[in-house]
Amino acid sequence: MTIPLLILIDSVQDFLPAIEARGFQALYAPTAQARAQAIRDHAQDIRIVLTRGATGFHADEIAVLPKLEMICSLGVGYENIDLDAAAARGIIVTNGPGANAVSVADHAMALLLGVARHLPQADAWVRQGHWSGFMGPQVTGKRLGILGLGTIGMEIAKRGAKGFDMSVGYYNRRARPESGYTYFDNPRDLAEASDFLVVATPGGPGTRHLVNADVLDALGPNGYLVNIARGSVVDTAALIAALTEKRIAGAGLDVVDGEPQIPDALKPLTNVVLTPHSAGRSPEAIAAIVALFLQNATAHFGGQPVLTPVVHAQAEAA
Repeated sequence: MTIPLLILIDSVQDFLPAIEARGFQALYAPTAQARAQAIRDHAQDIRIVLTRGATGFHADEIAVLPKLEMICSLGVGYENIDLDAAAARGIIVTNGPGANAVSVADHAMALLLGVARHLPQADAWVRQGHWSGFMGPQVTGKRLGILGLGTIGMEIAKRGAKGFDMSVGYYNRRARPESGYTYFDNPRDLAEASDFLVVATPGGPGTRHLVNADVLDALGPNGYLVNIARGSVVDTAALIAALTEKRIAGAGLDVVDGEPQIPDALKPLTNVVLTPHSAGRSPEAIAAIVALFLQNATAHFGGQPVLTPVVHAQAEAA
């Protein structure tokens, strides 16, 4: 017997045969319309849901799936999965910590370099038939600040320190002296001591607007912000104002609060590089996180403990 699996994300489309080969009946519903239709048509059958933090899974959806046993977030985030509703039903929630960390860290450095060296603008300029230089600061030897020194933050720090000889500071819920990097106990002081500030924290209420106008002013007119975490961590209105008024030098954003809708005020700014929440979308990363998902799912339905459970109490403190 196959296990009905509701899939709400498009990045795993190439892996559907492998997923079905492991005993799951894939109900592929990556759009809002397909999602609603799949839940209506298969509410009495669905036993497992594959989603991600930004896509989530909500209490009203959980309520209409009587056989639901498991919700899996493909990445590390789970901020839009209703953990209260899942816990009330005894539904297991898992995530994928670390599986896409290398890909996300690579993308963070690409955004950092892209905005500092004006790479999108230079490319467009040359394609228009021009041939004159764009000037931007070098990255080597500069100060790198990281908000959130988890698995992804550590990968970013390694690239900065070992690849670009950058001094590294960080803000985290707890100090990590074993890292060898400089700890700051608040985001403002870290920003003031940084040339490049990279956001790598979890999303959710605990980190909402952690980067606010005060932090951006501390980063200063020569500083750059990079966000590969969640859009909610940055006060978007404050960021737009800081960019427009040149109170910071630029920003590289893979995530924006309210995505996929992007504020119109961001689009014409020439000191911003935007990518569509694609930092973790490398073939290697998707393969790794699908493999982890399958390990979790087959463990649960085989009567074994899952590898990466999301513990409700930890989620509340994130």
